[in-house]
Amino acid sequence: MEYRILGKTGLRISRLGFGGIPIQKIDAEGAGKLIRDLIKEGVNFIDSARGYTVSEEYLGYALEGVRDRFVIATKSMARTKEAMEKDIDTSLKNFRTNFIDLYQIHNPGAKDLEQVMAPGGALEALCEAKAAGKIRHIGITLHSAELFRQAIDLPWVETIMFPYNIVETQGEELISLCGEKNIGFICMKPLAGGAIEDAATALRFIVSNSAVSVVIPGMADVSEIAQNVVAVSDTTPLNQEEQEKIAKIRADLGTNFCRRCNYCAPCTAGINIPSVFLFEGYYSRYDLKDWALDRYGHLPKTASDCIECGLCEDRCPYNLPIRQMLKKAAEVMGK
Repeated sequence: MEYRILGKTGLRISRLGFGGIPIQKIDAEGAGKLIRDLIKEGVNFIDSARGYTVSEEYLGYALEGVRDRFVIATKSMARTKEAMEKDIDTSLKNFRTNFIDLYQIHNPGAKDLEQVMAPGGALEALCEAKAAGKIRHIGITLHSAELFRQAIDLPWVETIMFPYNIVETQGEELISLCGEKNIGFICMKPLAGGAIEDAATALRFIVSNSAVSVVIPGMADVSEIAQNVVAVSDTTPLNQEEQEKIAKIRADLGTNFCRRCNYCAPCTAGINIPSVFLFEGYYSRYDLKDWALDRYGHLPKTASDCIECGLCEDRCPYNLPIRQMLKKAAEVMGK
């Protein structure tokens, strides 16, 4: 296993990390088996989130007695100081630890980020928790390239997590900039939310980018761990056959795949279009039907609220047939 220093955090982490979303599909005992296998394979970076229902709790159970073998990262969608303080304490309790290595602000929008950094915002809680030793480092996770560019210049940002894969390369220039500014880059959605089935090629593509500190595919079975370790450990240049596979994947997905750039916003009907497609993807590809339906059901507006004005399609830089895609999402998700 190759290890990297995670930017200015100084943390030494494995190039392959463990994404905690699929933990929700198994139980605490199953999580324990995965943790033991991660140790065997040399994987020492784990990422979870307050929003991933039982993920933190199951991982905390599984990490009992081996906490010191891992770098733990989690994240919260809290935007106020009070809410973030509660989430940090909940994470510490769930993980059964007295500190979290990396605590991240989870996917803020532009207005959210302003609130986070304002007096009484979540950043105050994070800085105080860092000073108290409850957390060691502060990061941010994003889906917007515009906010990615903004985050790079924020002095408190030690790591950035952003989607990067064969079909989502809009952040490549910014990923390189992270390397120049010593900001750790955490690659999420390496399989494009499950849309890319060839995991080996997808991971090989990602680790060929030296500016990527760690890639965190979700893994719910020990066989997936073994396969991913093999893919990430192969540091030879991408060969012609792999380049052809990559071109085919782009051809198949490039014209009908939401990259969550959010340029379609604002929706006339108030629909958060990227979130609709995100939860539909979890439902259809990750086999997280109950979780996806619950999150989808909490959206103020769903796909069926589309009035078909077409403004989103005019704004989409990828020329996606968004109205047609929303109709499909409404059918799949039930509203």
